[in-house]
Amino acid sequence: MGIRFDSVTVRYGDNTVLDSLDLTVEPGEVMALLGPSGSGKTTALRAVAGFVTPAAGRVLIGGRDVTALPPHRRGIGMVVQQYALFPHLRVEQNVAFGLKARKVPRARIAERVSEALRMTGMERYARRYPRELSGGQQQRVAIARALAIRPGVLLLDEPLSALDAQLRSGMLAELARLHRELPDVSILYVTHDQIEALTLADRIAVMDKARLQDCGTPQDLYRRPRTEFTASFVGNANLLPVTVIGDAVRFGGTELKVPVDGIAPGAAATLCVRPHLVGLGEGPNALRGTVAEVQWRGATHRVFVDIDGHQIKADVRELRTPPALGQQVAVHFATQDAVLLGAGVADG
Repeated sequence: MGIRFDSVTVRYGDNTVLDSLDLTVEPGEVMALLGPSGSGKTTALRAVAGFVTPAAGRVLIGGRDVTALPPHRRGIGMVVQQYALFPHLRVEQNVAFGLKARKVPRARIAERVSEALRMTGMERYARRYPRELSGGQQQRVAIARALAIRPGVLLLDEPLSALDAQLRSGMLAELARLHRELPDVSILYVTHDQIEALTLADRIAVMDKARLQDCGTPQDLYRRPRTEFTASFVGNANLLPVTVIGDAVRFGGTELKVPVDGIAPGAAATLCVRPHLVGLGEGPNALRGTVAEVQWRGATHRVFVDIDGHQIKADVRELRTPPALGQQVAVHFATQDAVLLGAGVADG
């Protein structure tokens, strides 16, 4: 089943927290809602779940208008940040809870619980209590409980934010595997973490200030962002103010060869280049400046270079002898690695 937001607006008093959202999640698709705190992404998910009532617009699941339906009649599974497991119930009882509430026959409950625990790798822990599990294991139980009811739609609200980095990486792999096993389930995944969105999602909806700012595949949004907000929120970006001059742009006193994509000569624009595509040293589209900071990141160094009052980040392979602070250096990038954002698109 797919999900459709049809001009959905949610208000709390005079405060609009979701503004005229139009978005479709296709059947079997993983859609990530990505944005900062207060962007409206969790409100959108809660509108699908039935926990908030839109002031305007409709929510449709599988083509059916569910705007006025209570949560238990929407055929959804949901996993939240804090797991919400019952501490006095064993794992198998937690997973069975939604099935019992739906009055599923006892024999089928046992079958569904076993299936859900198998899918999440928690069969061995069926008799344990939540307090006997790690954070990652508790999250698996919460996912198993959501899957046991065999939902057409699975809602995930910041499901990994309470886990440490290593557990989060493992759970991302598990969620990707689960999606391969459940190709017909539509997943709406709320996160502020760009890595989670880039790793899991078929498409990403970028939210800010209660509105949808951009939507596309992870590759499109990363490689060819349409707005400054998308460029800066979906991955790191160097954003430089430039002026278009024919088939090139001018940054300060330097002419740079980049695709201008039909932007008129003389127009102001923003040049976007990802840090990992910026090289250290002489090369095409070279810019010269002063080293402001060097960060060692294990396999790479991030070098911050001040150029004409702006800072450019370059992510380069670990350097045996990093440049010193204050040292004069050059950075460069290939023409095809730059994206030009025209004036007026930065606000979405």
